[in-house]
Amino acid sequence: MGNEPAKPANSPQPEKPASPAAPIVKAQSSAVNPIKVLIADSQAIYRVGIRKIFALEDDLRVVAQAESLGQTLAAVSRFEPDVVLMESAISPNPAGAVAEVQKRVPNAKLIIISGESDEDDTVEYLRRGVRGIIKRCVAPELLIKCVRKVAEGETWLDNQGVNWVIEAYRNQSSHPASAKPKGRLTDKELLIVACVTQGMKNKEIASEVGTTEQVVKNYLRKVYDKLGVSDRLELALYCIHHRLLQGVKVPRSGEHVPSKPATGVVPSEPAPASGQKA
Repeated sequence: MGNEPAKPANSPQPEKPASPAAPIVKAQSSAVNPIKVLIADSQAIYRVGIRKIFALEDDLRVVAQAESLGQTLAAVSRFEPDVVLMESAISPNPAGAVAEVQKRVPNAKLIIISGESDEDDTVEYLRRGVRGIIKRCVAPELLIKCVRKVAEGETWLDNQGVNWVIEAYRNQSSHPASAKPKGRLTDKELLIVACVTQGMKNKEIASEVGTTEQVVKNYLRKVYDKLGVSDRLELALYCIHHRLLQGVKVPRSGEHVPSKPATGVVPSEPAPASGQKA
């Protein structure tokens, strides 16, 4: 760590070409389309270690390193990696950090490096779009395999994580009203649901849709009642289980949809007298 060259406080660290004598040159140049990886971790020794592990693989290329969330967001925008390896502790709000990264590079696959994860964290990460969760003590060969599998579009979890997700699905599907919606969702309701599954807050959704936070809450309460769910997590799991959002375009950061509501939907209607939290 002490030998790492100094860099600007808020600037991502791009990878420099290896010297002619380094064995990394031949290995990485032989790959036609290597997987571009960004390593985001607050500990320099961990970043260096992962980089050296990947340097021995023909199909993996570290394009940048970052030691803070600010550097990570700048790096993903600049280098557009295929896979982002991000430490959960790089931000005091890791779920929010995931959402920020996804907004900047929607096509990148995100893998969370975690010291210890619990059931809530695991399900929340997956709901936010994370494709893999590994522990810091992961073996090098498993780390390499994880990156390759995630780059191919698969999801990577350990046995405990799989059990937690299965249990979350089981709890959601056991809800009495979840199997059959009470009514069909309108186009505006589907759009708001799509925003929720991207981890957007009510204020962000209101900005994207062109309405107010209170109206968004009104819509969400109606959606909860129609689908028989009680919160955002159950809503996200319902969408995955029933493929509710197929064909629905999810607005990205900076994109705005017309404020005109779908037919038959009045955005200024009062919130239902429900105790559910939108």
